[in-house]
Amino acid sequence: MPLASIPSPSQGVWYLGPIPLRAYALCIVLGVIVAVWLSERRWRARGGTPGTMVDIAVPAVIFGLIGGRLYHVITDWQLYFGPDAPNKPYEALFIWNGGLGIWGAVALGGVGVWLSCRKRGLSLGAVADTVAPGIAFAQAIGRWGNYFNQELFGGPTTLPWGLEIEPGRAGTIEGYTGLYHPAFLYESLWNVALGFALIWAGRRFTLRHGRLFALYVAGYTVGRFWIEGLRVDPVGGVDHAVHFLGLRINQWTAIALFVGALVYLWVTRNKDTEEIVVAPSEQTPGDSAASAAVAGEEPADETRSSETDSPGKAELSGKAEPSGRTETSGEAAPSDADSSPEGADEDGAEDDRAKAVSEEKKT
Repeated sequence: MPLASIPSPSQGVWYLGPIPLRAYALCIVLGVIVAVWLSERRWRARGGTPGTMVDIAVPAVIFGLIGGRLYHVITDWQLYFGPDAPNKPYEALFIWNGGLGIWGAVALGGVGVWLSCRKRGLSLGAVADTVAPGIAFAQAIGRWGNYFNQELFGGPTTLPWGLEIEPGRAGTIEGYTGLYHPAFLYESLWNVALGFALIWAGRRFTLRHGRLFALYVAGYTVGRFWIEGLRVDPVGGVDHAVHFLGLRINQWTAIALFVGALVYLWVTRNKDTEEIVVAPSEQTPGDSAASAAVAGEEPADETRSSETDSPGKAELSGKAEPSGRTETSGEAAPSDADSSPEGADEDGAEDDRAKAVSEEKKT
């Protein structure tokens, strides 16, 4: 018997009066909170409106829970509807008892995000890239719910981090009292590393238009493929896992999604159009000018156009050059009589005639 091991939890449910508090559900809720918090920070950093990720998270979580449960029930249908089913058919609705397929959760949760983005007028790719690291961290936290339910474990091991599983659990080996690979822990650690890698890749390569989310899908499926190969707990059967061509059904799903992610990355490798991160109904004039600048357009200069197109307005405001009438700065102009040379000649002639008359009288 190994000197070290990971013990099984003594219980996975606590009661607050008549209200059961299930560790599985608490881990999911905590994962959602972390994902929304991180996504909100990342969205604001991209210039998005605060609170957008919180609003989008509501339909995404609802659709995600439904999708995750549907995938689990479809792939584990014999647990509820088979001839030797250990559960009643209506217990397929008891999500708190465990059983969520991440494939269905992401797929149907994505539908909820798409509906929200379409309603708000936001770019789906921008939202998907924003939430990708948060989803990875949420999965890392949620996997600890499997630990409390004593599920998602691998084959026998003698490693010091081997997991203790109660004998008689589905997937355990009859008569074996040793340890099992903690597959849930492997996946949790893989998701933590993936989350940080996505944050780094997003900053280093400026991945946009859903490419960072596609990188998340590719990274997650790689880890899930080999971790799924370690598992011995049932998926798709009552006391065993359904295999097809030597692989578990979840491994085939991982392969299909990995290929799809690579195809998407290749198809969108040169896509660089503008993404909408502020809903049109929430945009301000400043947002419009910034969007125009991003799109390569020059915002209109109303002041400049008004001065060039309406010279009359500029004159009234005192910006035009002063007219000839105001060039004297308010000094009075000389009258025509004082300045006329003809008037001066007439006065001189009258003086000459008066002198002539005066001389005649003297003589």
